[in-house]
Amino acid sequence: MADSRLGLNELEAVMAVARRASFRQAAIDLNVSTTALSNTIAKLEASLETRLFNRTTRSVSLTEAGTLYLEHVGPALQDVRTALETVRSHNAGPSGVLRINAFASAARAALLPLVLEFLQRYPKVHIDLVTEGRLVDIVADGFDLGVRSANLVPTDMIVIALGQAQRYAVVGSPAYFAKHGRPRSPADLLNHHCIRIRLPNGAIYPWHFERAGEVTRLDVNGQLTLDESSVVKAVVQEGVGLGFFMEQDVQAELEAGQFERVLDEWTPARDNLCLYYPNRRNPSAALKAFTALARASLPSKGLPG
Repeated sequence: MADSRLGLNELEAVMAVARRASFRQAAIDLNVSTTALSNTIAKLEASLETRLFNRTTRSVSLTEAGTLYLEHVGPALQDVRTALETVRSHNAGPSGVLRINAFASAARAALLPLVLEFLQRYPKVHIDLVTEGRLVDIVADGFDLGVRSANLVPTDMIVIALGQAQRYAVVGSPAYFAKHGRPRSPADLLNHHCIRIRLPNGAIYPWHFERAGEVTRLDVNGQLTLDESSVVKAVVQEGVGLGFFMEQDVQAELEAGQFERVLDEWTPARDNLCLYYPNRRNPSAALKAFTALARASLPSKGLPG
């Protein structure tokens, strides 16, 4: 008969391995050895009498039972963390860990100043900020907060608008434009060298354009496909081709004259960035302090999701 007496360590272990899809990376996160983590998962699977993970020498993935386990245990584990943190912080003030998930560009543009101010005010809180391109379920993946464009936030979340409108920018080096000329419309890009962008799921990201209600998504041509923004930026600086970025990520290069912008009228401001989090009955002191600071520090007020 399966032993139902599971501890927090076992639950945290499953969450970490699922989140990282790697025993080695999860072990680093949990500050244990890979062998110890593997043994913990093996004992848990034996107790449950079912496999939670498919393991090969190259990959780790959830089984169907593991996915079901995560969907139910993830929110419950977060509630337990919150309850413990609430008791811990009752007299001592906010402490513990806040886990935040965000796009890298959103973290740089809007979140980082808020995080740094928060850490100065609350030295007992540790913030674990995870930046990634894929969309995640912050509740199932064990995050306290997320940052995304307004149109990507689930409707059942509490939302604080960060007041940072997102805008794309097509840029190239002065040397590139001197040699190849400037595109006047998105269709002209098909005759230019463009750096294609691969998303974390392997798909190629189409370049987005809009003007006067006309929307265009373009699968550009180019000899290079890359998946890391800083590498794309370095290649564009060498005059190899044109790049497609979030505006704030290339602002410094534009101001320094390293990049020049084209198709400006085809890249209007899009949805604002939002900080969002689930509506919990007993949020931790750290979460309450962070969201209070966000509302007090930023131009837009929180809106219920």
